[in-house]
Order: sequence, then C-alpha cells, then structure tokens
Amino acid sequence: MLFNSIHFFLFLPIVVGLYYLLPKRMRWLLILLASCYFYTAFFWPYLLLLFLLIGIDYYSGIVIEQAVGEKKRKRFLVLSILANIGLLAVFKYTNFFIANANDLAAITGSSFSMRQLNILLPIGLSFHTFQSLSYVIDVYRGNQKAEKDLRIYANYVLFFPQMVAGPIERFSQLGKELHKDVDYSSTNIVEGLRLIMFGLFVKMCVADPLAGYVNTVYADPSAFSAVSVGVALCCFSIQIYADFHGYSTIAIGSARMLGIELMDNFNRPYFASDIHAFWQRWHISLTRWFRLYVYIPLGGNRVNKSRWMINILLVFGVSGLWHGANWTFVFWGVLHGYLYILWYYLKGKSTDELEQPVWKTLSAVITFILVTLIWVFFRSEDFEKVTAVFTALFSGKANTLGVFPNTVTLLPLLLFLLLEIIRRGERFDVWFARHTEWQRWSWYGIFLAAILLLSGMNSQPFIYFQF
Repeated sequence: MLFNSIHFFLFLPIVVGLYYLLPKRMRWLLILLASCYFYTAFFWPYLLLLFLLIGIDYYSGIVIEQAVGEKKRKRFLVLSILANIGLLAVFKYTNFFIANANDLAAITGSSFSMRQLNILLPIGLSFHTFQSLSYVIDVYRGNQKAEKDLRIYANYVLFFPQMVAGPIERFSQLGKELHKDVDYSSTNIVEGLRLIMFGLFVKMCVADPLAGYVNTVYADPSAFSAVSVGVALCCFSIQIYADFHGYSTIAIGSARMLGIELMDNFNRPYFASDIHAFWQRWHISLTRWFRLYVYIPLGGNRVNKSRWMINILLVFGVSGLWHGANWTFVFWGVLHGYLYILWYYLKGKSTDELEQPVWKTLSAVITFILVTLIWVFFRSEDFEKVTAVFTALFSGKANTLGVFPNTVTLLPLLLFLLLEIIRRGERFDVWFARHTEWQRWSWYGIFLAAILLLSGMNSQPFIYFQF
C-alpha cells in the first residue's frame, strides 16, 4: 500500500478511529492486523517469511538472555544473524552473485554458466533485516532486555508506518512506544495530519515532478546539453531527498496519530558543511545502525589510522551494497568513504579562518556538488550509464535546457527550498505550531492546492521501496 494512494487515505482513518474506540488491551491486535493488511497490499506470501523471522528472533532473544553459557548465547545470536542475512542474501543478492560468477567464468575462458532466478525482492526486506538484527544484537550485548510479549515484538517488526522504508528503529525506543497506554489526544491527530500533509507535498509536488525531468535525461544523456545534464543531476539530488524525506515525514505523522513517536530521519543534509555532517543528517537511522553494529565492532576510531581507513571504506562499501545488488551502489558507498577520510585529514589541517561563515558556506556548496556527482553512481543502472552521464556533463554542448520542468512545477520546489532555509533545522510540526491560526490556515491552503493540482501529473513510486 502506497502512502500517496487513495487506498491509504481510506485505510489510515479507519485504523486511527478503531484504535481509540477499542479497549487498550486490544490495540496490539489492531496494529498487527492493520500492519499485515498494509503489507499484503504488496504481495501477501512474503508476510509468511516475516513471521518466520519474527519467531526466530523472538525465541533467540529470550534464549540469549536466559542462557548461562556463552557458547549457547553465541549459537542463537548466529542463528538469528544467519536467518536474517541469509534470507536477505537469497532474495536480494542471488542473481547478483550469479551474474558476477558468470562474468568471472567468461573472463577466464570457462564455459561455466548459471541461469538467473526469477525471484522478486520482498518489499522493505532490507529495513526489516536491520531492525530485527539490532534487537537481537542489543539483547546479546546486554543493552536490551528480551521482549517476553510476542505481540509487542511482532508489532515492532511489522509496524505499518515504518515497515517498508524506515526509519530503522531500535527496540529500546519503538518497543517502549508500543508498550505505553495512549489516551485520545486531538493534538496527536492534528500534528500527525500536519506531518502527513507536508510529507505528501514534499513527495507529490517536489520529488515527483523532478522525477520526470531526471528520467528523461538519464534515458539518453547524450541527447542533452551539458547544462541540461548538470541541472538533471541537481534535480536528482533534490528528488531523492524530497522523496525519502516525504516518506519519512508521512510515516512519522501516521505513527503520531496513534500516539507513537518515531525518530527523525533527516535534518537538512544539503546544508551540511562537510561530508561528515552530511552523514549525520542524511538517513540518520541507517547511519546510526552502521555506527553501532558495524563500525564500532570493527574497532571504530580506537585502531591505528590504516585500520581505521579500511574500516571506513568497508562500512561505506557495505552500506552501498545494502542499498542495491549492483557494483554501482558499492562504488557510490566507497566514494563517500574516500571523501570521509579526506575530510578527516583536511579537518586536522584546517585553521580558524576556515570556520568563518563564508568559508563554511563555500564548504557546504562544495559538499553538495560532490554528493550530487556521486549520486550518478546511485542513480545509474550500470557503469555504461555512469560513463554516458559524465561524458554528456563535460561535453560542452550548447546551453539548451530542453524539457526542464515548467513554472507550475518549479513553484513548489522553490517553496520547499525556502522552507528548508527558514525552518533552520526545526521539524515541520514544531516550526508550524509557532505560527498564528491564520498563518497556519494559509499554509494549509497552499499545500492542499499544490497537492490537488500536481497529484496526478507524474506519480512515482517511492525510491527507497526498492531497497
């Protein structure tokens, strides 16, 4: 079920209404049934796989906490890791490994060849995997008590607002939210609706119109001028941010209507003055996951510099592979790793003058340009497309913008950029609540008019659904 569909707008009010009408002891069942229904709108058989993982991880957590011997605790930790990573590997990476094995055989002159499998990646499986692993690892480390209530744990994994594309929540936060008794609050409803409205505006009126132009240029970069390609690259930077930020905002708003708080996943990443700050602001829940469960176990910054650099490149490379079973994603991640290492050494040589506002602004512009160029590897389906895009970008062809979005679709983009500036890092609902009533209703009118005007022009699936 898509957040920007009529189906969801019929589904959510029913769930919220029943949530507050039912006795509190029955709400867990409503959330579970609603989450199952939400997911079956995509492909119901894969729900059985999620229940299998829920059973394995729930039981593993209890055994790990209660086991006396370290050997048994490790055995069930490994069981959980293998179950989650194994399922992800089968559905997401099998054809990737087959394709690379076939390519390697061809290079060596071998006649070995395997046929790729016709399998469909369960939607949101990468997010489910990381969220489930965080719980079991936290129990193993002693940072989290094992959840004895299977109903709560199942809802932690399946909670419909964030089950498909995050944010990736730790059980210490979302589990606590699912345990608490929530009384009806008009404030929760109103603030939740505001977040949903803003998320829809960002997705449908900013990201989707930009997608049309980006898709056209990427389909045949050589047909466009260097300026057109450069504009398309900048548009994709904004598109993917608006698309994912819009999804996360709708997810937070939907959960808020049920009195459940989800973490923020973005904080104006393109205003970051360096690559380190960018990754503190972009996909915050994923960055936190890799820091806690990959980077720190590898030694973090407690190792020598050579090992630290290897750790950084490994973490970013795995992050790229997590995003997609393609070497372009790995390359995207590793390039960010190299930028991160470069930033570390430049930071050590920086002077007080470089901390002045003008230099920090220039640094933010440079960071945006570098991130935008690296997005090419993320957006391209193969290295041939990467080459075609960069060739067209630096071709020096005539300055013709061609099919650049028209004025009507540019206005919401300009409004979104203006809001990014004036909110100064405040989440939309916090910033919005400080306005007077007439100001709020003016914003309502603008957002709703834009959504109604642009909603059917170029509807696109959420980008991160494919991961």
